[in-house]
Amino acid sequence: MPTEPQPKLFKYRHFEASLILLCVRWYLRYSLSYRDLEEMMTERGLSVDHTTIYRWVQHFAPILEKRCRAKLRQTNDSWRVDETYIKVKGVSLYLYRAVDSDGNTVEFMLSPRRNSVCVAQSVSSGKLCVPGTPSHLA
Repeated sequence: MPTEPQPKLFKYRHFEASLILLCVRWYLRYSLSYRDLEEMMTERGLSVDHTTIYRWVQHFAPILEKRCRAKLRQTNDSWRVDETYIKVKGVSLYLYRAVDSDGNTVEFMLSPRRNSVCVAQSVSSGKLCVPGTPSHLA
């Protein structure tokens, strides 16, 4: 039975592309260590060393980030931060939302204390995980 040809990115790799992508994705998405991933793969009957997974992450993570970045939902250049006081499970919290000029919520943050200056600085400095930073923050 013929096997599918490997994509050019995974050419000459010992393991299949799907396994490599699975390990890299799990490492980047969940807070797993390389040894945790090694153990998980061993439980599935695959012998992969933690240093191999480390090398995969170092090699493929920047490539995947570059390819995925273009597909993220783009935001406008103008954002504003909206502040609301809400109760979550009986605890009063401040809800801060970064909203673009179209009214789409870009990012949000819950805080036990009111600190809108800190929130505005984190939005404008790009510390929040959003595709792009605003040129104007109201």
